Amino acid sequence: MIPRYSRPEMSKVWSDENMYGLWLDIEIAASQAWTNLGVVPQSDMDLIRNASFDMELYNQHFEETKHDVISFTRSVMASLGDESRWIHHGLTSNDVKDTALSLQLTQAIDLLDKDVDDLMDALKVRAEEFIDTPAMGRSHGIHAEPMSFGLKFALWWDEMRRHKVRLAQTRETVGVGKISGPVGTYASVPPEIEETVCSELGIEPAPVSNQIIQRDRHAQYVQTLALIAASLEKFATEIRALQRTEIREVEEPFAQPGFVTTGSSAMPHKRNPEICERICGLARLVRGHTVTALDNVPLWHERDISHSSAERMILPDSSLAVDYILERFTAVVKGMRVYSERMMVNLELTRGLPFSPRVMLALVESGMARTEAYKKVQSLAMRTWDEDLDFRELLRDDSEVTDAIGAEELEALFDYNHFLRYVRHTYARLGFSVAAQPATAD
Repeated sequence: MIPRYSRPEMSKVWSDENMYGLWLDIEIAASQAWTNLGVVPQSDMDLIRNASFDMELYNQHFEETKHDVISFTRSVMASLGDESRWIHHGLTSNDVKDTALSLQLTQAIDLLDKDVDDLMDALKVRAEEFIDTPAMGRSHGIHAEPMSFGLKFALWWDEMRRHKVRLAQTRETVGVGKISGPVGTYASVPPEIEETVCSELGIEPAPVSNQIIQRDRHAQYVQTLALIAASLEKFATEIRALQRTEIREVEEPFAQPGFVTTGSSAMPHKRNPEICERICGLARLVRGHTVTALDNVPLWHERDISHSSAERMILPDSSLAVDYILERFTAVVKGMRVYSERMMVNLELTRGLPFSPRVMLALVESGMARTEAYKKVQSLAMRTWDEDLDFRELLRDDSEVTDAIGAEELEALFDYNHFLRYVRHTYARLGFSVAAQPATAD
């Protein structure tokens, strides 16, 4: 069953039609390789190239055999004449199945790589848009120091860039074929066959195999997807937190094409971060599949099939889920509302407390011991918290502070632009434009 969250291109990769088509491609390529060695007559090979697969016939054979590859080869052979005897010549089931699975994995990675590119493009646009927008940075969920809001997107862009590298490495890892016969000895099919088939399919032969391609490769695939999903959950969680009514600095698209138009069946006022919550849920699903993928690595001797049934679920499901949440988060990034005026309200929420580190450093630079400077600034900060006072006014009224720093220098410390002064340095290291203009408030 294809999940509701599947997208057409990725669904096609994991469709039976694509899988059996790849099986047929491998069988025909193997026959051609045997022809190259002089085993299969060229006249037979010319006919084998017309072979076809019949799903209805396959189902009939499967009812009898309960064996997928036997049912497949019988279906294909039925489309041929005497030359059908060369179908599956010298091969074992996983020569076909595992090699085809490798091709499906590379096809899936190619789609995911494009998804990552699309998300990176969207993140870069918004990073440059909000390069000069001050927002409160938070640690432990508590106000820390101001930062460029665009820096959040730049940070996410760089994280996705690392995932592009991981995908490329994983494509190389999973992009191998195996045409080595039972238990990988080449006793029934010489290495030349494997080399020819893999070359025609555009993949490399596995340097060594037994009866299967080793499942650490497939585990790496699922783990790479889980890492991507974990990052998307991290990004989506940030948007969910910033969309809270009490903060309301951003809001995922609402009542736009492709997004929800109602938030609650009971409360008409609700505009919930529904897409970001969905992304978080599916990311957890993918993360859970890594355990199964790792459990599939240790098999008995040269093979068993304890991995097979699980793979039929976790490999398509992980691929479909990550493909979907990449597309959804890209749409969120492109369409999300950013309330920069609200960011300024939140910056002022604690009445100047974000400037406490600057004041402390200024006191130290004036000659005060760091411990004393910390205690002085902390005592005034605690009064700001506990008595609901303005931190800047407390500093202005404290003679010890003004004597050490000076009133004019003290006022200069209360500047939010100070926290943005090196953001272009970071952007330049990422290769971003550094000439972005300050964003306007919504």
